[in-house]
Amino acid sequence: MKATSRAVWLTFNGEIYNFRELKKELSSLGHVFNSTSDTEVLLNSYLQWGEAAFGKFIGMFSFAIYDRDKSLFYLVRDHAGIKPLYYSIDEEKLVFASEVRAIKKLNPDWPENSAWRVLFLAFGHLPAPYTTLKNVLTLPKQSFFRLDLSSRKSEIKGYQAPLFSPINSLDAAVNSIREEFPAAITRHLISDAPIGVFLSGGVDSSLIASLAHRVHGDNLRTLSIVFNEQAYSEEKYQKIVTDKLKCHHESFLVTEKDFLESLPDIFSAMDQPSSDGVNTYFISKFARNAGLKAVLSGLGADEMFGGYASFTRIGKLSAVKRFPRLAGFAGSLAGGKFNRLSYMSTEGNSGVYLTLRGIFTGQEISRLLDMDVSEIHKLVGKIDFQEPETIGAQYASRMETDLYMHNQLLKDTDCMSMWHSLEIRVPFLDTRFAGIVSSVNPAIKFHASTPKSLLLKSFSQQLPKELYTRPKMGFTFPFNDWIANNPTVFGGIDNASSGHWSKVWTAYVLKVFPAGNKPIA
Repeated sequence: MKATSRAVWLTFNGEIYNFRELKKELSSLGHVFNSTSDTEVLLNSYLQWGEAAFGKFIGMFSFAIYDRDKSLFYLVRDHAGIKPLYYSIDEEKLVFASEVRAIKKLNPDWPENSAWRVLFLAFGHLPAPYTTLKNVLTLPKQSFFRLDLSSRKSEIKGYQAPLFSPINSLDAAVNSIREEFPAAITRHLISDAPIGVFLSGGVDSSLIASLAHRVHGDNLRTLSIVFNEQAYSEEKYQKIVTDKLKCHHESFLVTEKDFLESLPDIFSAMDQPSSDGVNTYFISKFARNAGLKAVLSGLGADEMFGGYASFTRIGKLSAVKRFPRLAGFAGSLAGGKFNRLSYMSTEGNSGVYLTLRGIFTGQEISRLLDMDVSEIHKLVGKIDFQEPETIGAQYASRMETDLYMHNQLLKDTDCMSMWHSLEIRVPFLDTRFAGIVSSVNPAIKFHASTPKSLLLKSFSQQLPKELYTRPKMGFTFPFNDWIANNPTVFGGIDNASSGHWSKVWTAYVLKVFPAGNKPIA
């Protein structure tokens, strides 16, 4: 550090992938380093640039800084919200942690957030900024909390991530993506411990494995999950990739028995209630048992490039959104999946998301929790995201990113991987690469009939044709079969939860949460 350095403390969770470049720049400015860690670079960056440093970091992180000489305290979170950060502040104290249960540990009698059950049953997760605890909030992504310890004034501000010029031609978009994504992969492979790639058999993870193979060659390690239930197994497609790359690959079988026996530990790992996360639990467990410390995942590609069915379905809701009360009335009378149309009458913009992705309808939640439907719609209507002006693919991308990925996928990925002392890295959400993709004109980025068309145009030569001409299949466990086969475990759930496995599982999670409770046998 510089001789003029001041008294500053840092606690840091995550990785700064561009720390070597920042270290070189800081060294030229007179900073002296005593280690090879990214932590020291982060601290020196703050000493040099102050709050402007936060936007310079390419990585996944949450950290706290106490600047004693300036009487300032900061909480900072990465641009995509990959690493969690929770806080609570009142007139007497500020508490913060990367897990809600750590805050609960401070005070076992900490009061609950009275709305969490409604939000969970509607969304299948707890959307930011809410948690299960009263006044314990999620720090927004790409933002920092600043507390002036002298005046005790606090505020939350966004910081500026790198800006990129608009990309309005297909050739320019393809060239930029071809150049930047391999660079993102290389950044995410920086490690002083064994690192591998989770290979599901889909386009996203297969592309990562292919590009990572350029760096690691035959030393690349990949791992996959397979099932006895062939309808859910992607072993055929995984083998196509591993045969091409000739890398060190391991497949791990997950059975119904494994699922049932792991339930207590799954719930111990679950910091916040979720209708998902079991798949990440198992892949993290197997990766750690295989000796890996970090694994690359394809998370983020569907949200950024239009890989979900919602990108086509959302167009049908554009007309419905103009008459939300009529849609709400029709939805309350309809049957089956169309019941979710009732969410279109919700204030705010969460109604579109819940119509497409909601777990329970307002009427079902009303029966489960003995609440008035209007109160339920009022609570879910408080959930918001920054929506584009018109409903279309860009709207779906923002919705899937800010609600589904941010609140569920990333949260589950972190808590389940950290439970097994594994780090899951997500190169599609690389700060620089994500910024470039977001600068591409939506008319070029999204194609009405071809999911992830821009990504495929950019890298089809890297992938076996069988992977991108096959029907899309998400990384899904045989939950329908396993839950149906075990009524003694999952029985006794209210009739409102009958139907798709996700409803039974969500009701079951509600019944056995908080984390650490032993599931009902």
